[in-house]
Amino acid sequence: MRTLLLPLIWVIAAVAAAFSAPSAGHAACGKISIAEMTWASAAVAAHMEKIILQKGYGCEVELVPGDTVPTSTSMAERGEPDIAPEIWLNSTRAVIDRGVAEGRLKMAGNILSDGGDEGWWLPKAFIAIHPELTSLAAVLKRPDLFPDPEEPGKGRFYGCPSGWGCQISNDNLFRGYKMKQAGFAMFDPGSGEGLAGAIAKAVNRGEPIFTYYWAPTALLGKYAMVKLSGMSHEPKNWPCMVKLDCAAPAPNGFPSSDVVTVTTTKFAARAPEAFAFIAQVSWPNSTVQKILAWQDENRADAEETAEYFLKNFKNIWTKWVPPELVARIAKGL
Repeated sequence: MRTLLLPLIWVIAAVAAAFSAPSAGHAACGKISIAEMTWASAAVAAHMEKIILQKGYGCEVELVPGDTVPTSTSMAERGEPDIAPEIWLNSTRAVIDRGVAEGRLKMAGNILSDGGDEGWWLPKAFIAIHPELTSLAAVLKRPDLFPDPEEPGKGRFYGCPSGWGCQISNDNLFRGYKMKQAGFAMFDPGSGEGLAGAIAKAVNRGEPIFTYYWAPTALLGKYAMVKLSGMSHEPKNWPCMVKLDCAAPAPNGFPSSDVVTVTTTKFAARAPEAFAFIAQVSWPNSTVQKILAWQDENRADAEETAEYFLKNFKNIWTKWVPPELVARIAKGL
């Protein structure tokens, strides 16, 4: 009886090990660093990828603080961090393209399958009072309607937070449309949270605000905002508009942005199975809006929101990983 039990125990142990331990390829994943950007969708993506890489591929993952321009530059020049889940190419295409051309970076895939939408916005309720203010040209004639408390006599325009790639394009557009001469001052909200808070405060109080913003976001899903017309995109001039030292900024408009995941080439070579997963990550704006709305309503942090996504949108993320890893990842949630 004992001689029969021993082989049976060995078989059970072998099967258990096969289901509980990562494969040799997954174990080789090793240490990975992921940039956690300062805006909601990118932060959730970073935590979601961390969970899947840890639970499914046996990686040791570290999240590091990031922003578009410094992260893109660091990856291209120093090879750190390994992964930037959400890079808006409108803001940093030159850096990324150069890194790809030099063999240092890889564009893994389009994380936002619908692309990103950037623009300048006013509250819908304010436009209802001033129906003539649907175009940028009309707004620029009325700086008095957007008083800047720190610069009396000027109108306030809320630009992109410092350190973000969109700060460069917004600064150049501000100059291109000669907004200073029109009586406006550029205001730096300091962070994504600061900008969102300013918009929410204005809308809730029925006050005017003239601001840059983007989609997909929970904020634009929650508050009625109108994107200004009259900002036509001019492809020939746009490369200058995303340069810090643009010598001749001119009137322009944001193109629909490709929003991609970028990795270092070294990471792709070192952990090919993990890279294959990263390359598959892509979700529609409607899904992102839903999970960000849940985050806002529940006052959840990025990690909690990533777990919510993994538990409630299995129809999406299970397409990104091999079938044999799905149960392991789900069990670890």
